[in-house]
Amino acid sequence: MNGPLLDGIVVVDLSGVGPGSRCSRVLADFGATILKIRPPVGVGLLEAPPYAYGSGRGFHTLRVDLKTERGCNLVLRLAERGDVFLESYRPGVARRLGVAYEDVAAVNPDIVYCSISGFGQYGPYAAWAGHDLNYQALAGVLGTTQRRSDGGPAIPGGTIADSAGGGMHAALSILAALIARGKDDTARSRCLDVSVTVGVLYLNALHVDTYLGTGEEPGPGNTLTTGRFACYDVYPARDGKWLAVGAIEAKFFANLCQELGCEKWIDQQYDDAAQDQIRTDFRKRFASKDRDEWVAQLANKDTCVSPVYDVSEVVQDVHLIARGVFAEWNDPELGHLKQVGSILAGGTPATGMDTGEILRVMGMDESEISELEHRTAV
Repeated sequence: MNGPLLDGIVVVDLSGVGPGSRCSRVLADFGATILKIRPPVGVGLLEAPPYAYGSGRGFHTLRVDLKTERGCNLVLRLAERGDVFLESYRPGVARRLGVAYEDVAAVNPDIVYCSISGFGQYGPYAAWAGHDLNYQALAGVLGTTQRRSDGGPAIPGGTIADSAGGGMHAALSILAALIARGKDDTARSRCLDVSVTVGVLYLNALHVDTYLGTGEEPGPGNTLTTGRFACYDVYPARDGKWLAVGAIEAKFFANLCQELGCEKWIDQQYDDAAQDQIRTDFRKRFASKDRDEWVAQLANKDTCVSPVYDVSEVVQDVHLIARGVFAEWNDPELGHLKQVGSILAGGTPATGMDTGEILRVMGMDESEISELEHRTAV
């Protein structure tokens, strides 16, 4: 049986909540060993709870005061034996702490060094503070989001900036750098500048590229994927629950119309003048049955209809459970936990070594490990 894809890869992770934790989770789920460097207890920095992002599952945590010379030297010693160094400070902070790219590359010329920040390491906005909503706003996602009653864009439910624009963006870049290092014996260290905002822009490229190619401004309700047509919309059922309809192709739309008894609209799928009436008829039909009745009738009929779930329904969905997407593990403080597990294709988390064993592999002797354990640094 083949082992984890990233078996033997060691990541020294100084990142905090948000995209850094998502990146580490991706790498860990492919089998990398994560040495999570956290500040001393009581410093006041925001930390993700063990149940969020899977940030505690399988990670090896060391509490280190990077503002001390001893703490900085310890992290550099770990970096010397590591493969990846990950940080998510605002630009300039890593340099002040003595763990900038130049500092780490000096002790490990083969390191893959990844900096994740909201706006990147350079540019007019590099020093700005921000969070997921800010990055989605600047990258144009909110500009195409359906409006609230006050005219403003709705706040997105998913943290796609942290998860994909930052975390997966960083993980993908790190994996590419590791592949390049493996193919070329002369390859040296790599410094990756991951901007979460730029990552979200990449996710929003459908709308941005449309504007650049046509000059037409994509916005809420004026493109296929922002609600212009009745075939791509959400509808309430009799029980107040909702259904998502994504019948873009003509054959799927025709199937839907036939199942709803709305055959007269089959040839007017993209006729702007007919959209209000199509929606009115669809709403009437969907209001005649409960959501799950419609799912049972339509989902297997090539109609592109699915239920709109609350999170409490997601974790009970039979398909997701059959796919084994939820993991169970024991946290030393919170006890038994259940969360989204290692679900990426090819993902197989590494298991086995405890933190002490990893530190031995990375060159620390027993007296050093004992001192760290005594000081609750491990």
